[in-house]
Amino acid sequence: MAALMAAPAAAQTNDNPPVSIGDPVASAKLADESDQDAAGGPIVVTGTRIVRPNNRSAAPIVTTTAAEIAAQGATTIEEVTNRLPQVQVNSEQNFSDSEGRQRIKLRSLGYERTLMLIDGLRIGLPNSVDVGIIPNALVDRIDVLTGGASSVYGSDAVAGVVNFVMKKNFTGIRIDGNYSFFNHNNRSSAVTDAAERAGFNAPLGMKNDGGRADVSIAAGTNLFDGRVNISAFADYRQSSLVRLRDRANATCEVVTSSRTSPLACSRATFTPAGTIIPQSGASAGQVLVNNPNGNGTFIPINSGGPGSSANPYDDWAFQRPFHRVNAGGFLTAQLDDHIELYSNVLWYRDKSYNTQLNRTFNFGAYGTTPFQVNCDNPFLSASQAQTLCGPNAGLAGQYAPIDVRYRFDSQPLVRQEYINAGYRIVAGLRGRVLDNAWSYDVAGMLSRAQLDTIDLPRARYASINRSLDVVNVNGRPTCRSVVNGTDPACVPFNAFAPFNNDSALNNYLFGGATGGIAKRIPRLMQFLGTVSGDLGKYGITSPFAEQGIAIAIGAEYRDEMDRTDYNEVFRQNNSSGANVRATQNILEGNIEIQAPLVERQSWTHLLQLNGGYRLSKYNRLDDKFGTWKIEGIWAPVEDITFRASINKSQAAPGVGAAANASNIFWNQGFYADPCAPQINASNPNGPRVAPSWTPQQCANTGLPTNLYNSATLICPNDACTVREGGFALRPETAYGKTFGVVLRPRFVPGLTVSVDRWLIDLEDQLEFFNPLDWLNGCLTTGNDYYCRGIKRNADGTLSSSPTTSPATGWVSRGSTNGYKSKSHGWDFQGQYNVGLGGVGSLDMSFNGTLMTLVGSQGAPTITPRDCTGYFGSGCGESMPTWAHQFRTTWMAPSRIVSVSLNWRHRSGMPMTAYAPASTGIPALPEADKRDAYPGIKAYDWFDLALTFDINKRMTFRLAANNIFDRDPPIVPDSRSRIGLLRGNTIMGYDLLGRQLVAGVSLRL
Repeated sequence: MAALMAAPAAAQTNDNPPVSIGDPVASAKLADESDQDAAGGPIVVTGTRIVRPNNRSAAPIVTTTAAEIAAQGATTIEEVTNRLPQVQVNSEQNFSDSEGRQRIKLRSLGYERTLMLIDGLRIGLPNSVDVGIIPNALVDRIDVLTGGASSVYGSDAVAGVVNFVMKKNFTGIRIDGNYSFFNHNNRSSAVTDAAERAGFNAPLGMKNDGGRADVSIAAGTNLFDGRVNISAFADYRQSSLVRLRDRANATCEVVTSSRTSPLACSRATFTPAGTIIPQSGASAGQVLVNNPNGNGTFIPINSGGPGSSANPYDDWAFQRPFHRVNAGGFLTAQLDDHIELYSNVLWYRDKSYNTQLNRTFNFGAYGTTPFQVNCDNPFLSASQAQTLCGPNAGLAGQYAPIDVRYRFDSQPLVRQEYINAGYRIVAGLRGRVLDNAWSYDVAGMLSRAQLDTIDLPRARYASINRSLDVVNVNGRPTCRSVVNGTDPACVPFNAFAPFNNDSALNNYLFGGATGGIAKRIPRLMQFLGTVSGDLGKYGITSPFAEQGIAIAIGAEYRDEMDRTDYNEVFRQNNSSGANVRATQNILEGNIEIQAPLVERQSWTHLLQLNGGYRLSKYNRLDDKFGTWKIEGIWAPVEDITFRASINKSQAAPGVGAAANASNIFWNQGFYADPCAPQINASNPNGPRVAPSWTPQQCANTGLPTNLYNSATLICPNDACTVREGGFALRPETAYGKTFGVVLRPRFVPGLTVSVDRWLIDLEDQLEFFNPLDWLNGCLTTGNDYYCRGIKRNADGTLSSSPTTSPATGWVSRGSTNGYKSKSHGWDFQGQYNVGLGGVGSLDMSFNGTLMTLVGSQGAPTITPRDCTGYFGSGCGESMPTWAHQFRTTWMAPSRIVSVSLNWRHRSGMPMTAYAPASTGIPALPEADKRDAYPGIKAYDWFDLALTFDINKRMTFRLAANNIFDRDPPIVPDSRSRIGLLRGNTIMGYDLLGRQLVAGVSLRL
């Protein structure tokens, strides 16, 4: 693996022997890396603060090496961690419905329960972390520790820990570059058939797109006879746009209306021909479009030629464009034999955007007052004036209320932008004292980020109205506001002719308009001191052990701040946006102990007990709380090691969640009343259809049965009212247990295998509930735990004015304490390094996870649900039952050339609508089943990487990921059922096809 390892290395090699990093499989994987411990500094051991050279972990650690990162040719860290079967896959850097931050979610237990570290210190404020601050080329390895670790690291380490161990203390100059793109064959499918029926064009044939670049330079030098090392780096990453319509399977968002209906494309109400919805008269409420043939008539939407129907998401991003710059530096200085100063700085700035259509907004985006068109408008034909104005057609001084939804396809796309920037500064002192019996480490860390979300610019409401009020001046249509001097710049808007391409009008409507800006500023200060001692120096050693008892004592203080600011434009556009600032501080103390009881005896090779305890005090909580761990390792013989751990972890409400829970406000736009008449997805213009829920289920939500399916329940624009916040929060508690065995048979040199059972049981879980979570839970169970979040008005509606702080007429949204969640499974790891004599060597690495339970129980009276292997309503994306990756690398005898093949697998996943009652997954209506798409079949991908050294200073790499170009699965209704991106699939599958990568490393 050495040639692969050389690719991203930022350090020169040395001959230091491998040192255990805790897990035998992980240590074996690193044993053949030629620049292991290249910096010559202390080895970071994930999961403990105790410093000793042969630490052993009682919990499994999965390690991803720099060699594996290089073989993948990844541009972002997120791409690397997404391949681990322990991670619930996401793609926040790329897909269109995210902020661009990269986070990691272990074991399907949520981002906020995965603690992310850099060299054992927190990256930043929990749930605001962006691991994109870490450049790939500077990563030595990534450790994933299974289960809780709160007694070592504090709150949030419930599902586990992801520790990024960085390369430091290197010398020389190194330049690394990668370029990749997607080489995908767009094939015919049920999605392209649906697009053809809708009149949308679908791409077919081979396509090369989605280019990504990653270029980094690192330089370092030793000073003062090697006692001081200074190094610095800069990294630039860039990704090109891939639109949804660039993939055949995402040409349009496909929906279905019944279990047997064919796929249908979602249709937009904004059309290039121009959508007009009268608000009065005989045609009130009808969704009409200008006839694309230009004859001056209205026709029903989706009933005419091209332009009368439109794809709402064709220009949305499947891969978002982004530009990211990282920079930083490292300093170590040996001040004397007992004091080493160390410091590092990481800085990043990322800008990404979502492309969206250039269009006017409907009047509902501004309030409740419709747009007005004058009935003698010269742009109106006689037929159109009659439809809009009735008997007032052609009369001066008369106006008709309308909604205008015009899509300007000839104009540049607009962008929703995200700018994420931040820095992280660490400084500390460490060393050994008292004849090297004790080591100490005192460090401070400051992390600050700024996350700017810049909304789409909106055409001004007054400008739209003025541009629709047009009179004839000497045969020339002219804005009335120009005639009377109210607005001399007004440009008349011919909204009654198809395909308006007037750039002057577009500039007038949007000229000077900016999107609202929401600015979030999370900050974390962490101060940590640890003293670790080997009591064996004082004779405190078991009579059957060689090593003494080791302890670590630590204290930690954290200060958290989360601030959100909104500019005036945001407040105007959203009718809300009060600035929020919340703070929280934490004081903690902890102790750890490692006690080798038996070592190298004829009757037991190793018996060791570990323990730890941490006491935490949050200023926002009334009481302190404690977390602990108890671990054991027993090797009856050298070949077999049994290990077990049990720990109690707790996670207090984050500073933002705690503040949001106490700040109550109301808004709209998240959901439609499920008990009201529903829009027919296959015929949006037609009559509404009855709810899929029964009258009895709707009665669970407080709806009188006589109002079931009543049109009076329809919220304006199907956007019912939401109450944000309002629930008191308390810490959640998790009990994590692992039991495993490690096999290192001496009769098979180079083989290390581990099998571990892990169980994470979470109580009082902190979770975020959207309106549909309350509604679906209440509809299906009738349990008050869910129904308490729904407050209907006396007339049964779920719509109230957000400005009145209503007591009823809403569904809740926000953080609350749940009841229980569980995540259970098995981890399988293997590493086999074998020499092949004159034909080189072979390294094989295996990492697999078998999920046996992942689910929750909402309340004591509710049946626990087991979502293992299922996806859909009630379970979200969940996790496959089985997933693995198996990499085999052949190395030439001279180590100049290596070839690596990786096999990735995910087992099949049925939809929750097909789950048996034994799973406890709430039963869904029969209409939710999809006979042609009952789930996702098992998937396999194969990746190939080639690395060769051109000379001692240059390494070249080629890679092909998903070499057989497997399409992702088609999942109809994925957005409405799971809330995912509009690409007709779910995360966890290679969404864009085959990826080709080329890279080079130069060592100067």
